[in-house]
Amino acid sequence: MLNIDELKFDEKGLIPAIVVDAENGKVLMLAYMNRESLQISMEKGLTCFWSRSRQELWLKGETSGNYQHIVSITADCDRDTLIVKVEKDGPACHKGTESCFNDLVWESDERHEFSLEGLMNLIQGRKTEKKEGSYTTYLFEKGLDKILKKVGEESTEVIIAAKDQDRKETIYEIADLTYHVMVLMIEAGISLEDIHRELASRHVIDHKVKQEKMT
Repeated sequence: MLNIDELKFDEKGLIPAIVVDAENGKVLMLAYMNRESLQISMEKGLTCFWSRSRQELWLKGETSGNYQHIVSITADCDRDTLIVKVEKDGPACHKGTESCFNDLVWESDERHEFSLEGLMNLIQGRKTEKKEGSYTTYLFEKGLDKILKKVGEESTEVIIAAKDQDRKETIYEIADLTYHVMVLMIEAGISLEDIHRELASRHVIDHKVKQEKMT
């Protein structure tokens, strides 16, 4: 691990800290740390910054309750910028949004960013704001039984494709299954964060299987 003395603070004694959600990798905010705030952050396991406007230390969440619990702090190759991965108790932005980065400046017409979070938001939108002709809206209108039936059908398709050792078809069917499971998640009020937390809580998922003794 790097020693704090190996970091490069600027002429004002500050180093930029990019705060990232440890659960989904989303950039939450950009703030600045000095040596003292960085040391406090590491000691408390909570983000502490230096406020350039108020010229004082700022423990994130001290007044709002939106604490950021630090998972890791990593320096870039030049050691003059930090990535701080956190698990947050609430919105990162003082305006009440999950991230400070919300206002799109430009987007390519040819390249579109894809994320599971974006797909979940789209599926949620088809449930709350029904769109005529949408297959997703159709599933929600038909209800839980229809959604469960599709999850079962797609699970079978995955098994068949995998059994045939058809890699391309298996990928295709897993994608179909994933989509229908996500529809089920929205219907059941389950978020990607819920699944992430459940998997993370298990720690060790590769348990040894006890072999039955041959008789």
